[in-house]
Amino acid sequence: MSGRLEKVWRTIDPQRLKRTLLDMLQIYSPSGKEEDIQLYLEDLLSRAGFSVERQVVEEDRYNLRVTMGPGEPWLYLVGHVDTVPAWDLDEFGPQQEGDIIRGLGSADMKGGCAAMVEAWLALAGALDPAERPSVGLLLVVGEEENGDGSAVFLQSCRPPWVVIGEPTSLTAKFAHYGYLEAGFVTRGLRSHSSLPELGHNAVESMLRVLLLLGNDPLFDRAKSEIVYSIREMRSSQAGFVVPDRCESWIDLHLPPAHDPAALQDDIRRIVAGLGKSIPGLDLDVTFDFASAGYSLGTDNRLTPILREVYPRLGLSLQMDAFRSHSDGNLFFAAGIQPLILGPGALETAHTPDERVVFEEVTCAARIYAALCLGRC
Repeated sequence: MSGRLEKVWRTIDPQRLKRTLLDMLQIYSPSGKEEDIQLYLEDLLSRAGFSVERQVVEEDRYNLRVTMGPGEPWLYLVGHVDTVPAWDLDEFGPQQEGDIIRGLGSADMKGGCAAMVEAWLALAGALDPAERPSVGLLLVVGEEENGDGSAVFLQSCRPPWVVIGEPTSLTAKFAHYGYLEAGFVTRGLRSHSSLPELGHNAVESMLRVLLLLGNDPLFDRAKSEIVYSIREMRSSQAGFVVPDRCESWIDLHLPPAHDPAALQDDIRRIVAGLGKSIPGLDLDVTFDFASAGYSLGTDNRLTPILREVYPRLGLSLQMDAFRSHSDGNLFFAAGIQPLILGPGALETAHTPDERVVFEEVTCAARIYAALCLGRC
């Protein structure tokens, strides 16, 4: 691996990589509106001589898939091009401050996508066609919503491995938390807001539900490994009334070995007893999305590559579980082994201060290239 890897690393162009990342950050691509950035990436890869396949997800939405080497790819580099909506449409683009690049999607995960594209260009630029590994590059839509881009890919492709460039600060994540979305609806009785005693306030009921649920030992942040986060709450919009309906959504991230179905049963058990503490409670609970976690362990074919490469990059290799939700759960459920590894920190993703250190992006490109070459 060493001789060819050095050739590829010498071909990685940090200036080209930075241009790609800044161009991507200039293109607004929230979930559902990814066509502009896919057109940019399709043109970039086509001009480099690749045949780019569009995998249609729905009208004006498609993945981009590229392969190299003989036979079916044993590994795909996978990146999602969509972001959450912008906090401010006037300021979603890139801002540079030394080695730090800020902007919507800089960490989650346009930094990872740009690094994957650069690794791909370097592999093709440094190696003759006969030397190139059997790998693929997949740029998907819809990860920030329901993973519909990856689901379409999985209808026809099941490679042994994928490397997903979610922000991990270059920590290797061979394990992944599970995810459960819980929806709550409380109902009350509408009355004029000046006569609340004639109604039943659904918002007050919901607040009590969330307080009692959050105080259950199951979600004690000091002791429990389950991550409990109230994501959203809304009520009826009519003015000057006691609201008769309130909806809330809770995100729950579970350690790899924790069964989402068991947690659903626990939540149903807890809320079944809340009527004793909340008079007139009318509550419905639904679980619209659940995904089990996983742990691949570290005795696998990618770990030795990382152990060799990280010291050469001056990095300390760390491995733990990815705590958020990603398409990794979807790939694992389909029988594929996912490694989550990318530049940027999850702590800044989905925030107005989202950022990535460009040196991490450059290192990510080198790591991705090494992983592509590793099996050979």
